[in-house]
Amino acid sequence: MTVSEIRKQYIAGTLSPITVVENSLRVIKEKDGEIHAFLDTYADEALALAKVAEQEYKNNGVNTPALLGIPVALKNNILVEGKRASAGSKMLENYIASYDATIVTRLKKAGAIIIGSTNMDEFAMGGSTENSAFGPTKNPHDLSRVPGGSSGGSAAAVAMGAVPVAIGTDTGGSVRQPASYCGVVGLKPTYGAVSRYGLVAMGSSLDQAGPLVNTVADAELIHNIMSGLDAHDATTIASDTYPAVTIKKFYTFGVPRDFLGVGVDADVLANFEAHIDSLKAAGHTVVDIELPLFEQGLAAYYIVMPAEASSNLARYDGMRYGLSVDGKNLLEVYEQSRATGFGAEVKRRILLGTYVLSSGYYDAYYGKAELVRHKMRAELEEIFKKVDIILTPTAPTAAFKFGAQGDPLSMYRQDIFTVPVNLTGVPAISFPMGTVEQEGISLPVGVQYIGPHGGEARLFDIGKQVYDVSLNGDK
Repeated sequence: MTVSEIRKQYIAGTLSPITVVENSLRVIKEKDGEIHAFLDTYADEALALAKVAEQEYKNNGVNTPALLGIPVALKNNILVEGKRASAGSKMLENYIASYDATIVTRLKKAGAIIIGSTNMDEFAMGGSTENSAFGPTKNPHDLSRVPGGSSGGSAAAVAMGAVPVAIGTDTGGSVRQPASYCGVVGLKPTYGAVSRYGLVAMGSSLDQAGPLVNTVADAELIHNIMSGLDAHDATTIASDTYPAVTIKKFYTFGVPRDFLGVGVDADVLANFEAHIDSLKAAGHTVVDIELPLFEQGLAAYYIVMPAEASSNLARYDGMRYGLSVDGKNLLEVYEQSRATGFGAEVKRRILLGTYVLSSGYYDAYYGKAELVRHKMRAELEEIFKKVDIILTPTAPTAAFKFGAQGDPLSMYRQDIFTVPVNLTGVPAISFPMGTVEQEGISLPVGVQYIGPHGGEARLFDIGKQVYDVSLNGDK
């Protein structure tokens, strides 16, 4: 059920928050032993809050907060006071958060019941949730396949029916790609629209928290609750920072045709072409566009992101907090703590990031990547003068099997369509565009709509027209 459907029944008295929370916990108990979407659940507190919510609905009905009694799961790199925030790493395995992230404060104020924390790639580094220090999460559609990452646990939690809402973080596609693999809706907001205060940092100029849900309308609701200025985060922006986007009956979509030839599976491409045909049939205009710098986005991203990750992870030295391994001297404490606490993918990106920031290489690599990033943003600004929305597949393939992308470069190529969005700071949404058949199993695949800076309202409007209406059987 969607958030709006649950809330209507709460208000009507035909459904109880206690029943919904109990059902969430039952689904987790029955399914999560195999799927492993959750690292922790907060059953006692959730049930206590559900009882309070039920009484609130009896007393105040429609005049209650928008998420009152709605169970929500949070990626385990989002701080909840008094709860473990491991970020999927042995380094923070026993770290207990001392405060709530801003988005958690806002979700709680809206009445959300935080039911547990979800599994993730360690420090959000990965696209499959195979890199969690606590074991992989499996795709609910096929347990032999990955759910995507790094927010794979959050996507799987929604896909398996445990919660109607889960929150992930997106640094290079880590909400949208698992949304595509698991057949749910995932939003990456405009950079700065949502506070990063209380999120374990990976790439500070790239990270944004976003919802994984069942409908675009739910994504809009959750985003509007979480977004807004925050005194704790100087990168947050006011709602009027960018010009308001126009809402239309019919939109012009731009398709970067040359870009689509980069390793897209034939069945995914066939679904994408069918989606284009459906847009044209509905009266929208679809035109070919050129985004030559988008093709450089993957290379630029895998310089900028490791550089920022290397800097952010320098704080984990075995001295202040997190894992500490004894050594004969201070240097050995540093070395042993980091060698033991970090996994292979994290170490790989730290090494790469340290290299591109080192003396003699900074200008050759990091400086050029930032220049490409700046030019990509200018390229997008010009394109959005001609089209309303840019259209791509979310990922070049459906969910792949565990171990199938053993080569790191093959794994990184899964981000080909998503990383330019984070580099430029624009918003994008992914929702299902159909399924593909592989080995007798139907696997979901997603389509990505990219909007201009501050263009979430446009993405929500067209997304509700195209996807939510189809769910209701009206189209």
